[in-house]
Amino acid sequence: MYIAMNRFKVQKGSEEAFENVWRSRDSKLNEMNGFREFRLLRGPVNEEEGYTLFASHTIWATQEDFVAWTKSENFRAAHKNAGKGSGAVYLGHPQFEGFSVVEGV
Repeated sequence: MYIAMNRFKVQKGSEEAFENVWRSRDSKLNEMNGFREFRLLRGPVNEEEGYTLFASHTIWATQEDFVAWTKSENFRAAHKNAGKGSGAVYLGHPQFEGFSVVEGV
């Protein structure tokens, strides 16, 4: 199993616009071989730096299935408007983190 995550720093006050972009996109993840689950996670607000932390979290059967997704037409279509016209202000680029599952319950 492979877990892929992207962390996003969203300017405080832009959280709703950011969430709406994710809710309205047609990712077609469910059409991809090995896709298991997706979650958009809202984390804490960093008052000092003025952002709310979000993470996209996907679970795949294998790392190879995830890599195939990143090279697919579905991936390009799902990301074609990323960061454009959403009203959300990102602080920096998303930070990717990938994990191979060692143990699970």
